[in-house]
Amino acid sequence: MTEPQPPADLTTLLYEQADGIARVTLNRPDTYNAFNLAMQGELQSVWSHVKADPAVRVVILTAAGDRAFCTGIDRSEIPDEEFDPYTYEDPGTIIGPKSQHVWKPVIAAVNGMACGGAFYLLGESDIIIASSTATFFDPHVTFGMTAVFEPLLLLPRMSFGEVLRMALVGSSERMSAELARASGLVSEVVEPDDLLAAAERLAEAIASQPPHAVQATLRTLWAGRDLPAAQAIELGNTFLALGTTAAGLAEGQERFGSGERPKWRLRDA
Repeated sequence: MTEPQPPADLTTLLYEQADGIARVTLNRPDTYNAFNLAMQGELQSVWSHVKADPAVRVVILTAAGDRAFCTGIDRSEIPDEEFDPYTYEDPGTIIGPKSQHVWKPVIAAVNGMACGGAFYLLGESDIIIASSTATFFDPHVTFGMTAVFEPLLLLPRMSFGEVLRMALVGSSERMSAELARASGLVSEVVEPDDLLAAAERLAEAIASQPPHAVQATLRTLWAGRDLPAAQAIELGNTFLALGTTAAGLAEGQERFGSGERPKWRLRDA
C-alpha cells in the first residue's frame, strides 16, 4: 500500500511532520491569518492527509506571527450577492478537523487574536493552549452578521453566559487568556515564548501512547459530550473494541512489566 504523502504546494499553510507529531501552521500573517478560499481547500487537504497517515499520532495547530491566531473568514472574498440559506455551505464543514473526521488529538496553540471563524478551528480542537497575550472575541454582530455556528461550537466548552456575552457584545470586548482558561475554553496559559514548547511537550506525551487507545478514547469523549449519557455508555463496548488491540495491550504490558514509568510533571494550574 502506498504511504500517504504530505500535501504539496501549500501557499497558505506550513506543514511539518516528525516523531508522530504533525504541525499545521496558518501562514497568512499579513491578513491576521484570515482564511480565504485557498486556505479552506488546503486545510481540507491537510486534514485528509492527517486522517489517513498512520505515522501521525497528534497534531499541533498554530499560526504564524504574534498578532493573530486567526480572525476568521477573509472579508475580501465575501460575495456581494444576497445570502441564500438554501445554497449556503458553511466554511466550518471544510476547515474543522472533526467535521473532516479527524479522530487524532488536535492541540491548538493560540497567540494573539482569535475571533469569529477562528472558533471553527478551536471549537473542534481537543486541547487549547494560549499565550498570555492571546485574546478571544466574536465580532459577527458588530458587522451585521448573525453569530451562529461559532458560538454553537463553543457552548459545550464554556458556560452559556460567557458564550452569550461574547456573541452579543461583538467587538466591544475581548476575553483575556486567563479568563478564557477560567471559562473552560483554554486548558493552559503560558508566556508567549513558551507556547510552542508547551504544545510540543503535550504532543510528545500523547504521541508516546498506543495510538488506537488514544483515538478510541478521543471518540468516546466526544460521543459522551454530544450524546445522552445512557446512549454514550451503550456505545462503550464498541469504543473498547475499536481501541483495545493486541499490539497495544502488549506494548502496555511490556511498559508495565519493565518498571519504567514516564517522567511526569505536576500540573497545578
